[in-house]
Amino acid sequence: MTDLSKDLECEEYFGYNFKLNQFSIKFRKAKITPKKIGQFVTLWKRNPETKEIEPFEDKDNFGFYIIAAESQNKRGFFFFSQNVLIQNKILTTSAKEGKRGFRVYPDWDIIKNKQAEKTKNWQTKSFINFSEINYIEKSKGILNSVV
Repeated sequence: MTDLSKDLECEEYFGYNFKLNQFSIKFRKAKITPKKIGQFVTLWKRNPETKEIEPFEDKDNFGFYIIAAESQNKRGFFFFSQNVLIQNKILTTSAKEGKRGFRVYPDWDIIKNKQAEKTKNWQTKSFINFSEINYIEKSKGILNSVV
């Protein structure tokens, strides 16, 4: 890991930027919210001209967006590639505006509604649960999938 820098606009979500091998990484820590299953994370930048916040774009130079999740004694990371976030309409493209924040559903969350279940299904492929024996191999597999 190199070029570690704090994202001053995102201290509330432990925002950092860094490089891992050849990848530029944007890091956030999701928050548990009191009334909904899952955890919430913001994923936006400030437009230097308008000073407004806006979603990250497919043109932004980040290969992965890593979202940390924890609950009591459970911990894990979502390793979302840029392509996965584009496919799921989180990042802005020329066709559609992305999202400034979204919910993540670690594998330990029990989902009770269809929309959250649909979201959890695409997120599961990118989730690394640190209590699993093969978490290092799964992490490498996700990183190697975009090389």
